Amino acid sequence: MAIRGPSIELHRPAPLLSGGRGETCLQKKPFLVQAKRLGGLEKASTRGAQESGQPKKRAPLIRGTVSPPLPVPGNIPRPPYVGTKDAPEIAKEIQMHDKESIVHMRAACELAARVLEYAGTLVKPSVTTDEIDKAVHKMIIDAGAYPSPLGYGGFPKSVCTSVNECMCHGIPDSRELQDGDIINIDVTVYLNGYHGDTSKTFLCGEVDEASKRLVKVTEECLLRGISTCKHGTSFKKIGRRISEHAERHGFGVVECFVGHGVGRIFHSEPIIYHQRNNRPGQMVEGQTFTIEPILSMGSIDCDMWDDGWTAVTTDGSLAAQFEHTILINRTGAEILTKC
Repeated sequence: MAIRGPSIELHRPAPLLSGGRGETCLQKKPFLVQAKRLGGLEKASTRGAQESGQPKKRAPLIRGTVSPPLPVPGNIPRPPYVGTKDAPEIAKEIQMHDKESIVHMRAACELAARVLEYAGTLVKPSVTTDEIDKAVHKMIIDAGAYPSPLGYGGFPKSVCTSVNECMCHGIPDSRELQDGDIINIDVTVYLNGYHGDTSKTFLCGEVDEASKRLVKVTEECLLRGISTCKHGTSFKKIGRRISEHAERHGFGVVECFVGHGVGRIFHSEPIIYHQRNNRPGQMVEGQTFTIEPILSMGSIDCDMWDDGWTAVTTDGSLAAQFEHTILINRTGAEILTKC
């Protein structure tokens, strides 16, 4: 589950996005992000040359009815934030693991991966995102785990479902999926005191080639970001690798949501930027964090719905996201959120 990153100064005129309900912003001084930007004509030319077909025209995303939160059996342990209205601040603690805690992290992440795989089988035209939420909720509690998003800063559901132009944090509701939609499902489980966090963008029915390419390139960006990771590597290499691949295919990398440390705490340092940046810091063996790039066909800026969660592209263009939780070791990174 992505978090809103700190406000940053960009090398282009742009409004700075501020925090609000359901958003967790670091209270730090802005820093400069040295990002190479394609101009509007360059971007249009690149995309026009590279895209195979145009994305299908879709009606703007409209919210449906949100049903009440689902109950969780009393014997299932809750994360500390459950029952509070405000999302906790991003913890400064770097989450390191010994052999015992790695076992717990693997178990939580494997469960999250299995739940996500199952959720993907439910993606079909006429299925509602609320139905997906109910199925995910049941699978998680049947495994003795807690759905981490439920009650996080007041989030009312057990999973995030982000359709079409929704970048992330979509709230499951009564809207039926349509043929040609794309949907990101973001699953986090809390099992034996540890969070496992993962997401994937799925295709619903017959999806046009341009949208398929966005989804494919986004997943490739995630895997390229992970491929840079090992003990001693600078965090900024992740953003550079992701940006290079996205720009090569004419897509923009969303800057206002970031990856994060994860483990006993849902959201902690390090903050993982997916765009080019000069963020200091190096990876350390035994550390766990998420990488979760969001790519857009158009604007990388977002509008926030008044529910305080749903973030959509300002121009209505499609966005896709993929996420894994990884464990840093001496020679590389282990993807924990795999079945």
